[in-house]
Amino acid sequence: MIYCGIDWAERTHDVALVDDTGQLLAKRHITDDVAGYKILLELLAEYGDTEENPIPVAIETSRGLLVAVLRTGKRKVFAINPMAAARYRDRHSVSRKKSDPGDALVLANILRTDMHAHRPVPDDSDLGRAIAVLARAQQDSLWNRQQLANQLRSLLREYYPAALAAFAAWTNGLCRPEARELLKTAPTPTRAARLTRTQVQAALKRAGRQRGIEAEAERLREVFRDEWAHQPPLIEDALGKQMLALLIQLDAACTAADQLAEAVEEAFPQHPDAEVLLSFPGLGIQLAARVLAEIGDDHGRFADARGLKAHAGSSPITRASGKKSAVTRRWVKNDRLNHTGYLWAFASLRASAGANAHYRRRRDQGDWHAVAQRNLSNRMIGQLYHCLQHGKAYDETQAFPAAEPSPKASAA
Repeated sequence: MIYCGIDWAERTHDVALVDDTGQLLAKRHITDDVAGYKILLELLAEYGDTEENPIPVAIETSRGLLVAVLRTGKRKVFAINPMAAARYRDRHSVSRKKSDPGDALVLANILRTDMHAHRPVPDDSDLGRAIAVLARAQQDSLWNRQQLANQLRSLLREYYPAALAAFAAWTNGLCRPEARELLKTAPTPTRAARLTRTQVQAALKRAGRQRGIEAEAERLREVFRDEWAHQPPLIEDALGKQMLALLIQLDAACTAADQLAEAVEEAFPQHPDAEVLLSFPGLGIQLAARVLAEIGDDHGRFADARGLKAHAGSSPITRASGKKSAVTRRWVKNDRLNHTGYLWAFASLRASAGANAHYRRRRDQGDWHAVAQRNLSNRMIGQLYHCLQHGKAYDETQAFPAAEPSPKASAA
């Protein structure tokens, strides 16, 4: 059997092929373009790569055009963690020397000796991978939006506390279109205090507000006209210009988040697993799409529910040595799925009576909020694995049968 290792880079890649004995059969240096990909496929075909019996490939990434070319057909592509590859390198040399052709050879030997210990890139559908792109991009845009909103809030605290007080009553505060429109109209507290009732109402209408405009405009004018500390005029104007520049970035981030959310809402319901995911309490389209993005739609990816729980970082890990043993949370995990699981568990507290009872029981037993949330997330992910494997929708009566009363309730 032949094994292939590829040490990839931005412009060129090194390729190595070895046989069962570890003998180097061929090595190539290819470019990252169509010509280089053609050379690679011809090299694989020269050493027996066929549609029925493709040569497995090890590479240190799971995305990109090169991986897309290699994933055609039934070929197994193994995305080896760079840290794991570095440990294997020490098996072949103690001098700690490193070279790109040598790394390609190390990757090929990883498959030769330990292919059973590594998992190939999941065989997800094109629709599933497209949803993953959109869901991750939407999640990134939300994080970027929040970061910009935090920067804007920090800046406003330096010279414009009236704006923070005025927008505190609104959910999402500075990210709301009304807040951004008012800041554009009055970038300094001095200009905000001079706003007329008509100007405030016009700003709210431009932002898309349709109800309660007169009452809200009156409230805002009272806040802006209240007594506030001011920076010197020149400094205030300079800070106002800085704020407008930051506001442009926040506007773009808000627009991107909204557009990507619409794209997710359009694509996700078309997926066959959407019905199962949306049947779970606490999972709307956005959160369900993020879950699908991280677990994929290859139902054979995880051997059992324990594997999926470990991937999500919700299951605890035991460290034992001699007579000492400690149970702690996982640090090596899929951070995106872990974050989504926390939000999912939090949202399920109101959507599911069984989930709420499970969380309360854990709290009564002494768990902190985060620990109880993680335990609930662990249970929900296990149930999700079962439902996806059998194509069944969530059933509250089976997921949370008549729960045992908490210790405090039984004592009472």
